[in-house]
Amino acid sequence: MKTLAAKSEVQAEFDVPLLWVVLTLLAFGVVMVYSASIASAEADRHIGFRSGYFFLRQLLFVGVALAVGWAAFQVRLEIWQKYALPCFGLGALALLLVLIPGLGREVNGSRRWLSLAGFNLQPSEFMKFFVLLYAADYTARKAAFMHSLKKGFLPMSVVMFGVGLLLLKEPDFGAFAVMTAITGSILFLGGLNWRLFLSLVVILSVAFVLLIVLSPYRFNRLVWFWNPWADPFGKGYQLTHALIAFGHGGLWGLGLGGSIEKQLYLPEAHTDFLMAVIAEELGFWGVLATIGLFCFVVIRAFSIGSRAAAMERYFEALMAQGVGVWFAVQSLVNIGVNMGLLPTKGLTLPLLSYGGSGIVANVMALALLFRIDFETRQKMKRHGRER
Repeated sequence: MKTLAAKSEVQAEFDVPLLWVVLTLLAFGVVMVYSASIASAEADRHIGFRSGYFFLRQLLFVGVALAVGWAAFQVRLEIWQKYALPCFGLGALALLLVLIPGLGREVNGSRRWLSLAGFNLQPSEFMKFFVLLYAADYTARKAAFMHSLKKGFLPMSVVMFGVGLLLLKEPDFGAFAVMTAITGSILFLGGLNWRLFLSLVVILSVAFVLLIVLSPYRFNRLVWFWNPWADPFGKGYQLTHALIAFGHGGLWGLGLGGSIEKQLYLPEAHTDFLMAVIAEELGFWGVLATIGLFCFVVIRAFSIGSRAAAMERYFEALMAQGVGVWFAVQSLVNIGVNMGLLPTKGLTLPLLSYGGSGIVANVMALALLFRIDFETRQKMKRHGRER
């Protein structure tokens, strides 16, 4: 039975269940963004009191993302690998442009956006994709030197240190954490010496602690994270209202559209704190189902990577597993922040939260995951015929 199932899976062109799950998440995100943003849109005088403003923009973002994803899927993986370094350089240049006054747009004290034709482009979202490409290419090319500090570990560390400095200048600590997780996991999966990897973990842990302790606003976030109820109308306002939303939802929720906290009580309800609205409207079971969909995506990504590795497609394997790490880490951080398990960070929920750059970057990464699966299946078919 297992042999027949495996044969049937190979005969398919790509992972159809995964495609349906991704489309389900995108559609669910559009619905929840609409539900979470109605009050905000009606209260904003600059957008003409249109309740569907964010909904229509999210629909546009998803449409653009699917078109870009389809185009990305058409490109062979050898081409992606060939241009991994130029893509990485382009992303680094965009991060630099953000910091230039007059080019970068500042919102809530952070300079993370470039304004283009009425839309805000967030380079750090695309940089996650470019880091994924570059780290997989680097590790595949340097596979023979993964045991070496000088030839394997240090060059990538220096490059990521430079990217980290640009991100921390914005500041975008959350994006830096996700990129570090992607890079470190790819190096480890690519055969990095365990002593070097352990040293990397220790160094990064110390660095993160220092970044928090030496930065007043990050340290204050940590303090108010521990006890948001000490100042529920000030520093702890956002987290306390997110927790209230979870409490309101209970097991079954208040029903779609029934959230109270989205009525201008919970800031960023349709972006960083969309999960709190999901919890209030759909309850524990809605949150559990959402987490289950993300788990499915992550498990499939590692499965596709494992299959690619078995066919000695190491760049493709590392790419697929990197996508899995990306979605796992960013989802966990966002959900942890919404539930008060982690300090507040500016990370959206992949495929669900409002925002064009994040949606497009997520779909591009998944398009390459489907391409990896497609090419691996084609190779397995050819290998089967040759046998």
